[in-house]
Amino acid sequence: MSVRFYEGERIYFRPVEPADETRLRRWINDPRVWATLYRCLPVNEIAERKWIESLAGDERNVVFAIVAQEDDRHIGTTGLHRIDPINRSAEFGILIGETECQNSGYGSEATALTVRFGFEVLNLHRIALAVFAGNARAIRAYEKAGFVREGVNRQAYYRHGRWIDEVRYGLLHEEWRAQRVEPAEAAVA
Repeated sequence: MSVRFYEGERIYFRPVEPADETRLRRWINDPRVWATLYRCLPVNEIAERKWIESLAGDERNVVFAIVAQEDDRHIGTTGLHRIDPINRSAEFGILIGETECQNSGYGSEATALTVRFGFEVLNLHRIALAVFAGNARAIRAYEKAGFVREGVNRQAYYRHGRWIDEVRYGLLHEEWRAQRVEPAEAAVA
């Protein structure tokens, strides 16, 4: 039985399951994947299982498996982290682990779907994210979803023998809502 927690056009979200551990560990240890992530140390089976187990009942971190609808293939993960119920804010994160699925629009759709979940279901006011300055593909997806560039942490991370800037983005609920208003709806308002 396929669990479909939250659906988009080409993808759907489901919970991350213990059976996903081998796939997740393969992705997080793939240099083509972790090169754009904040972690750069290897992850073993024990650590990955503990992370999956930590998701159960964790209301400060909501993580989904991203599944392609066409073949029910698990292609990545996305989530809202450090959810703050008082300030109604969270940090966005995504990983498209199946490298052949990168640059295919899945990341853009997963970003938009996660943002929609955050604003419509969790009633968040603000969603923020951080990205390495050279990650043009991710930056395009984030800006397409409406994220606004807020600043740069210069030379914040060391990767591949050089310092990399971190770019900070944010999206407010009212900004997201305004970009979703159809022209006919705007005329009525």
